Amino acid sequence: MKGTNLGEFEELVLLTIAALGQEAYSVAICDELERYTGRSAKLGVVHAVLNRLEEKSLSKSYLGDASATRGGKRKRFYEVTHAGKVALTRAKEVRENIWRNIPGFNLEGSI
Repeated sequence: MKGTNLGEFEELVLLTIAALGQEAYSVAICDELERYTGRSAKLGVVHAVLNRLEEKSLSKSYLGDASATRGGKRKRFYEVTHAGKVALTRAKEVRENIWRNIPGFNLEGSI
């Protein structure tokens, strides 16, 4: 495995792949990222991150069936690998540990 450290956008993309399940392909990932974050996700940037996640063995891709609506082209679908799940879990634990240690920064009950 090349590396397991996740950048912020890599983490968001990997989480989005997990959330989309079997419908995780690049355009759907862009759409969901925009919905989750309120920020535009450029397809080229998402493709670069998807490639990087595969290089790190945190995700893998496969080609779906050809469809007439896509002119016979096949969609590339993505899924989170076991190593990706471990990296996401670790990133979540690190964030939660830091949040717990911020004095006086408990927003629960103040919303």
